[in-house]
Amino acid sequence: MTDLLFARSQMAISLGFHIVFACIGMTMPFFMAMSHWKWLKTKDEVYLKLTKAWAKGVAILFATGAVSGTMLSFELGLLWPKFMEHAGPIFGMPFSLEGTAFFLEAICLGIYLYGWNRFPPYVHWFCGLLVGLSGVASGIFVVAANAWMNSPTGFDWVNGQAINVDPIKAMFNDAWFTQALHMILAAFVATAFGVAGVHAFFLRKNPNSSFHQKALGIVIWFAVISALLQPISGDLSAKDIAKRQPAKLAAAEALFETQTSAPLLIGGIPDEKNKTVRYGLEIPGALSLLVHGNFKDEVIGLDQIPEDEQPPVAVVHYAFQIMVGIGIFLFLIACYFLFSRWVLKRQEFSSLLLRLLVIAAPLGFVAVQAGWVVTEVGRQPWIIYGILKTKDSLTPMPGLIYPFILTTSVYVFLAVIVSWLMIRQFKAVAGEFKS
Repeated sequence: MTDLLFARSQMAISLGFHIVFACIGMTMPFFMAMSHWKWLKTKDEVYLKLTKAWAKGVAILFATGAVSGTMLSFELGLLWPKFMEHAGPIFGMPFSLEGTAFFLEAICLGIYLYGWNRFPPYVHWFCGLLVGLSGVASGIFVVAANAWMNSPTGFDWVNGQAINVDPIKAMFNDAWFTQALHMILAAFVATAFGVAGVHAFFLRKNPNSSFHQKALGIVIWFAVISALLQPISGDLSAKDIAKRQPAKLAAAEALFETQTSAPLLIGGIPDEKNKTVRYGLEIPGALSLLVHGNFKDEVIGLDQIPEDEQPPVAVVHYAFQIMVGIGIFLFLIACYFLFSRWVLKRQEFSSLLLRLLVIAAPLGFVAVQAGWVVTEVGRQPWIIYGILKTKDSLTPMPGLIYPFILTTSVYVFLAVIVSWLMIRQFKAVAGEFKS
């Protein structure tokens, strides 16, 4: 049991570290391409400087994401050999396509970084746009593989073996679209609010900086649009999970008993031993409405799930509440911005908005981490839902505490180096573009 805990913790740390850079790699090139487009159209040198500043950030974070992603791929084979034995031939296609998209992303980024004044302007710009497009494609393929773990299809499971494998059906499983949509939007929300928060911070210190005004003017729209769309994606995901993984939804809502007119729980402290929730606010019938579209239909609770197949309720519930709470907060910031811009006719960024953006800067990434906790921990004890349990996929190699310590040390080292590089980049930007 100890080795299982270390193996799962190692994967959690690896995924938690990598997902930050994956989100930035998917989305920040679009900010860079938009700034570059504005420079091509206006010839305003501020946009050129902004494009090159963002490109440096993309390069630093892309390199780190490549390292952490490579480590994750090795860990899958080393820690979970039984999983890869069964899953490899089935969902190998999206991983192969992800690799292709990653190489395209790397090639285009190299061309973009070193292609200034060497290519026709719009060809060069298009290479930058391809960095973002291939990054999004890479993310979709990876999420499709993870979605297969939540909704395994494309094979027949006979006597503990997968036969009649259909890799196309496996890749386009029932969960891939809702998971991919939710993840891509979450990446835009997290990265856009993160970048907006950085420029809002510098703009508060220097309100007349045209550099930070133009930067915030670009990224705020990515933040607003994605934050407004994310609740729709979340609703689709909740409805999908209610059908395919009722245990995950029940754990997220701490719904211990199957109910008609099931209430939506806000907050609360789950007591798994006594199967109750303390201090929570219940909205009668709201969960039935979200899942079924009416206030009366039944929602499956944990009482219909065998105890040895129930996920840890408290962990999933708290992570779900954090994700939803942050999503609502960022949604309200987006609404406030649109109200100020369209109703109050304010073209400048108000002091209140700048303060909110600074506060919101890290929250999108916190929500992403919480969302992955819901996805991964909520699937437990299954590594392939309904087919193969996590404990049965663990490597027989003893002493997993040692790779756990080594991997964690590598990520701590990378975090320190990246933080130092990014702080130096922020200081350079602040010093160079004071007006």
